[in-house]
Amino acid sequence: MSNLTQSPAWQALLAHQSQISNQTMREMFAADADRFDTFSLQLDGLLFDYSKNRISAETLKLLLDLARQSDLSGWIARMFGGEKINASENRAVLHTALRAPRDAVVMVDGKNVMPDVHRVLDHLRRYTEAVRRGELCGHTGKPLRHIVNIGIGGSALGPMMVCETLKPYGHPEMRAHFVSNVDATDLVETLKLLDAETTLFIVSSKTFTTQETLTNARTARAWLVEKLGCEEAVAKHFAAVSTNLKATSEFGINPDNVFEFWDWVGGRYSLWSAIGLPIALYVGMDNFERLLAGAHAMDVHFRDAPFERNMPVILGMLGVWYGNFFGTGSYAVLPYDQYLHRLPAYLQQLEMESNGKSVDREGQPVDYDTHFTVWGEAGTNGQHSFYQLIHQGTRMIPADFLAPIRSHNPVGDHHAMLLSNCFAQTEALMLGKTEAEARAELVAQGMSGEALEKLLPFKVFPGNRPTNTFLFDLLDPYTLGMLIALYEHKIYVQSVVWNINAFDQWGVEFGKQLAGKLLPELQGKQPLSVHDASTINLMQRCLG
Repeated sequence: MSNLTQSPAWQALLAHQSQISNQTMREMFAADADRFDTFSLQLDGLLFDYSKNRISAETLKLLLDLARQSDLSGWIARMFGGEKINASENRAVLHTALRAPRDAVVMVDGKNVMPDVHRVLDHLRRYTEAVRRGELCGHTGKPLRHIVNIGIGGSALGPMMVCETLKPYGHPEMRAHFVSNVDATDLVETLKLLDAETTLFIVSSKTFTTQETLTNARTARAWLVEKLGCEEAVAKHFAAVSTNLKATSEFGINPDNVFEFWDWVGGRYSLWSAIGLPIALYVGMDNFERLLAGAHAMDVHFRDAPFERNMPVILGMLGVWYGNFFGTGSYAVLPYDQYLHRLPAYLQQLEMESNGKSVDREGQPVDYDTHFTVWGEAGTNGQHSFYQLIHQGTRMIPADFLAPIRSHNPVGDHHAMLLSNCFAQTEALMLGKTEAEARAELVAQGMSGEALEKLLPFKVFPGNRPTNTFLFDLLDPYTLGMLIALYEHKIYVQSVVWNINAFDQWGVEFGKQLAGKLLPELQGKQPLSVHDASTINLMQRCLG
């Protein structure tokens, strides 16, 4: 067994779980009128209610003992201090520096990186304001009003989610499009919506060699040249986020329209960098900076707040509690705001690419779970899809609910109905419905005898299903920045406890390597090499 599972803090939690597992949250709320006040936190208008969890004050103490045993405070300091905590790639991890103020000092290899961070932000402001005002135009002199981001993974999911979420702040004449899949359908269907004269393509690839991204970029380039009739148009209709100036220049992109970022920015943590160019174009640089400011506020809170009052620490340790001590294999993210409908997909990459690891920092296999499947859907759609599983399924599925107090679109009773559904779900999951309550309900409906007894088991809900609720006034850039940073840090907290590296992704690289070997064979440029029988037959079927 590992040092972690043998440790005093882990063993104490195991013993405590066996004691608390038979207690219900119904009983906990009935016994403590102040439970909400005890188990809730606020930061800049963001309320975190974690009172509907299967915890007591003792549970929280023991979870924080585990965090302290793992030297969480030391690991937080190492990350913010620019140490190379991504050991397998020998890199610092400083997405927090991307949203730090201009006068901050963040050292990497003896150099303060903040002047470079803000130099790029200043470049973003100049460029995006010129495009938005119509000063930088396309080849025929028309303003650029369709923004097409070509990237994949962190170069697509983050900017796409933010642009979708911040639609109320978008430029009224601009549209943001995102192409990531190498399936030509993704690009072709997008191109059908565009006018070449008013389209700006952004190619996001640090090395400018990513196979899927460059394939889509070359096809988009050919489409543009065909529509506008000359190669020179590329310089005014393409921008890039890359460090490979030679490759972007050979592609035909004006060097003034190339934006850099650094190897201490991981892809899934990069929306705060120049990868956020489509965000800044669509919602404006002022709103992009408000997004950064919200994230920075959460950074400061995470770095400085005591664990007992620290949102990311508590959220992360609750995940450890359910995943490692209750055996839950997944958790749901359920935003009750249509603008947040892409948040679950974004968090899938952020969490599962970060903590989907089976060896620890020393390269040794772990003997405990380090990963959970993240999934979800916007409410109330999800209620008519998979909530049945959460309410009455055999597995406990913890869930995060997110909701704004005010809507950007206050029409009739829509928002009151939305909130009533959100709060009703968390209450129902906590309370459940006992057999006695179900029986009384059926009697009140006029049922009795055999018919009642046959239906009764189906009307019982076990309850005691944990949820967190995040409530905020209005979904604005600052609040969104706080929420994203909250989940980033929550994931880091868990990685520290599990003693894994949250910032590499070698599993992703392995698939790319194999695809690179198969491609020339499927193109008919090379004969089929040695593969397993399944792969050989599948490829032969495609080759005819």
